[in-house]
Amino acid sequence: MLHVEVDGRGPRLVLVHGFTQTGRSWGAVAQDLTRDHEVVRVDAPGHGRSASAMVDMVQGARLLAEAGGVASYLGYSMGARLALHLALARPDLVTALVLVGGTAGIEDPEARRIRRRDDEVLATELEDVGVPEFVRRWLARPLFSGLTQDSAGVEARLENTEAGLAASLRLAGTGAQESLWPRLPELAMPVLAVAGERDDVFAARAEAMADLIGPNASVALVPGAGHAAHLEAPADFLAIVRPFLERAASPSMS
Repeated sequence: MLHVEVDGRGPRLVLVHGFTQTGRSWGAVAQDLTRDHEVVRVDAPGHGRSASAMVDMVQGARLLAEAGGVASYLGYSMGARLALHLALARPDLVTALVLVGGTAGIEDPEARRIRRRDDEVLATELEDVGVPEFVRRWLARPLFSGLTQDSAGVEARLENTEAGLAASLRLAGTGAQESLWPRLPELAMPVLAVAGERDDVFAARAEAMADLIGPNASVALVPGAGHAAHLEAPADFLAIVRPFLERAASPSMS
């Protein structure tokens, strides 16, 4: 079972965090959404109090289904990939899907093999240097240059374990998962693909995913934000996500 924390009342909304984070990492976004949603913050497999759940994306989606049930799902980066797996495996549970800085995987087998090798290098580095130093190096990547010490939520990241994070890289990294691009047209629920305006790679992936999903999918870019758009610009992010969730909950969208 995955560890969850539940707050608020209203339509059920499950939040699935990114790599090295925990359910506590949603900050102001989760706090705001609890005003009118039952917000379920999940510790993803290998993370936080779910560190002992060392599983791949397919098994992780099963655990997420047990933890979240019927709900809208909002996933960031690794969490977006996990939520996407769930939406394809159990569409009966996902009333709406928000993918932030997400991808459907790596299509080219050779590129996927290289990514898997790189993830193994990262896992070994993590085991060698420990969580605090690895988190410092992880957040020093250009991908996270828009985060401040406060918005990065370092304290929550340091709650993770070496074994849990290493297992996440090896079992559920982008190199380990199958490409879901061919299956995107199967998604029939409302889908919103979000990326930071400055996150060129993931903005392009958001557009590509929405094009394949079809008319029930839309794309939104958070102005001035990078990869962790919801943490860099929470107010702008909420101004995009809230109307989508409201529309998805209306009878005409169901």
